[in-house]
Amino acid sequence: MYQRIFKAFILIFALVITSGNATAQRKSKKNNAVETKDPINTTPKLVVGIVVDQMRYDYLTRFWNHYENGGFKRMVNEGFNCKNNHYNYAPTNTGPGHTSVYTGTTPATHGVISNNWYDKATGTSVYCASDDSYNSVGTTSDAGKMSPHRMQTTTITDELRLHTQMRGKTIAIAIKDRGAVLPGGHTANAAYWFDGNTAGNWITSTYYMNELPKWVADFNSEKSVAKYKKPWTTLKPINTYVESVMDNNAYEGLFKGETAPTFPHDFPKLWEENGSYDILKSSPYGNSLTTDFALAAVDGEGLGADAIPDFLAVSYSSTDYAGHKFGVDSKEIQDTYIQLDRDLARLFSALDKKVGVGEYTVFLSADHAANPVPAYLKDKKVLTTIFDRKVMLEELNEYVKFTYGTTDLIKNISNNQIFLDHDVVKNLDMNLKDVQENLAAEILGYKAIDHVYTAYQMWQNDYTRGIPHLIQNGYNEKRSGDVIYVQKPNTMSYSSTGSSHGSPYIYDTHTPLLFFGKGIKNGSTVARTEIPDIAATMAALLGISFPSGTTGKPIVEVLD
Repeated sequence: MYQRIFKAFILIFALVITSGNATAQRKSKKNNAVETKDPINTTPKLVVGIVVDQMRYDYLTRFWNHYENGGFKRMVNEGFNCKNNHYNYAPTNTGPGHTSVYTGTTPATHGVISNNWYDKATGTSVYCASDDSYNSVGTTSDAGKMSPHRMQTTTITDELRLHTQMRGKTIAIAIKDRGAVLPGGHTANAAYWFDGNTAGNWITSTYYMNELPKWVADFNSEKSVAKYKKPWTTLKPINTYVESVMDNNAYEGLFKGETAPTFPHDFPKLWEENGSYDILKSSPYGNSLTTDFALAAVDGEGLGADAIPDFLAVSYSSTDYAGHKFGVDSKEIQDTYIQLDRDLARLFSALDKKVGVGEYTVFLSADHAANPVPAYLKDKKVLTTIFDRKVMLEELNEYVKFTYGTTDLIKNISNNQIFLDHDVVKNLDMNLKDVQENLAAEILGYKAIDHVYTAYQMWQNDYTRGIPHLIQNGYNEKRSGDVIYVQKPNTMSYSSTGSSHGSPYIYDTHTPLLFFGKGIKNGSTVARTEIPDIAATMAALLGISFPSGTTGKPIVEVLD
């Protein structure tokens, strides 16, 4: 009897052990499956960063029915659309915009406070990408004397290069030098920009190399850009462009030699009077030649050819030139975006073949948006304000001379900022804070001014919302001025034609943000996202270090 009980016990024990082993094996397989399904990072063969200069978010929706399936629609339908994306600082200009996209932070940290700014250390105006310590490559002019040395933090392109021990390549391309130099970061293999006029060549700086690679020299020598010396006609019948104002109106600028801002624009006839190849910059053809060169770079540099991720940074500058000349409601802008859509489709189709479908990741945004032409708004009974900067300066100088007995107190006024001579303030035994506040109070009384802030306010306060928050994010203690003023919305300050930008208002801050490709979910969000989030999101996707000054956060909804 005891033997039977003992055998039964042994049998039950064996069954328990077997069952436990089976359970453990199932758990082990499940854990292994989770690890395989949820890798720690995503490694596309190529990352493509696209910045469309002066693109408003509503260009996606206004022109949607004119777009084809391979460009903007492909990004939206297959990728992720952040519908409520904004710049979280001012001024909203090209240099700071490109820098903020790629550094994941704002001018307060990365230091690029505008395209040009007054340098307090030297007492001169400096350009965001200029650097006289380097020479031009590909031209005998000074157009190539550029570097990213004024940018104080690393970029997502830098971090990818460092993460791969410099084995991954970074190539940056734009018609504007700053649209290539700043996105390329400090470690780019190359940044190229377009030297127009009679040359029509792509050039660079000795910061990157001492001579052009063979593929660039060949591209320039082929003069393929010459095919764009043709009339600018609309891609589709102009009568279908009902999303824009009439073609002939008073709100658009003219090319030299034109008597009306109407299609077709006869580029061969206007060629020499408008700087030869420079005229292409203000048309869709500038975006097309940028795409041509970007595709040549993919081949020439072998981008995306192996498992080590490369980075192609492409900025489309012609949208900004066209916006400044014709305005955001013009048929020229509409046609520029319809033709850009085709260029994007051409780019993505080529990458499908060269890199592989699902093997590359793309983000697309803008360096700022733009306001409607104030003169147009005024005619539509929308409240606008005329700002005459010359009159303001005269009134301010009179105030300063009357109050302090000298105009030497002000060293510079630029980018809506007043720079004081601190030595004069000290020598006159004045309190700097008091002087700043007195000037602020004076300026606030001017009709076209809506807000004024002092450097002391920027130092002492931590603004978390509204206009002062945006101003503070754009304020760099080493580089910004003593008094910062903000004009009223829809202010006309430079011309009665064309659109501009730079303000903290929503028409300048609301830009598209699209993600597409490997590691990206399909969907959209209307939750607020901000420009510094782009670099943070890409760093999280790639599993690499965030740029050194990052203040943005990964957009978790985007990542697959």
